Amino acid sequence: MALIYALSARPGLGTGLGVWDLILRKLAHMSEFGTLWWLWWRTVPRASPWPALLVASLYAISDEVHQTYVRDRHGTPVDVVIDMIGVAIAMTIGLRAVSAREVAPIPTDRESVRS
Repeated sequence: MALIYALSARPGLGTGLGVWDLILRKLAHMSEFGTLWWLWWRTVPRASPWPALLVASLYAISDEVHQTYVRDRHGTPVDVVIDMIGVAIAMTIGLRAVSAREVAPIPTDRESVRS
């Protein structure tokens, strides 16, 4: 969260790459907030994903509000949606991975010896 705050506090992060700059920055936001959700979700084993979703959502909103006070930056509701798309992707991957792990049969002693 401190890294996100520090990056949001930097004025004008443009790279001069035109449309690629925009795409790469939005993908970075999605990755940051997806990772933020995952880190909060993993703090407690077998925890519900919803508290982590709440934390990531509130932080996405506060990040955009923060950016409105930074020179050459602006916060928009669209950016919150982009951040939450990253969270949704992370949730989908994380929950499917846990579900697949729980469904997979546990090998018996004989099966593990053969492998």
